[in-house]
Amino acid sequence: MMEKTGILFICMGNICRSPTAEAVFRQKVEAAGVGERVFIDSAGTHDFHVGHPPDERAVRAARSRGYDMSRLRARQVSREDFLKYDYILAMDRQNLTILQQIAGPELQSKARLFMEYSSEFQEKEVPDPYYGGAKGFESVLDRVESASNGLLKEILAAL
Repeated sequence: MMEKTGILFICMGNICRSPTAEAVFRQKVEAAGVGERVFIDSAGTHDFHVGHPPDERAVRAARSRGYDMSRLRARQVSREDFLKYDYILAMDRQNLTILQQIAGPELQSKARLFMEYSSEFQEKEVPDPYYGGAKGFESVLDRVESASNGLLKEILAAL
């Protein structure tokens, strides 16, 4: 039986950045022909939006680039996720710190910043677009696409 690699994207509420990353990365994995070898999900460090679909502005921006977020629903990250997923990727340092607290010392090394996989952007955080306009959601997509390319390269090399 083939072992799958698990990727979990994390932001605060799981309605903007992390579901965007989930949709983008899923499409890239499928296009690379390794969808059956990778499982992908997203979650939030907070429970503000559990059960809700992604923010409509994120959905619109993603749709404009050909990504489908229609089936995604927010959930909160749990300590069990650290046992299930190989990569737990935070959108910013604040959420990374929360993830490390949830994980405890023995599992916290699994949590990293997603933007570490980007070779195009200097900054290592994906800014939260929630309180801004449409431009912020486009900026999120630019960063997520870049980091997804780097992550996919690493995953493909390991498969």
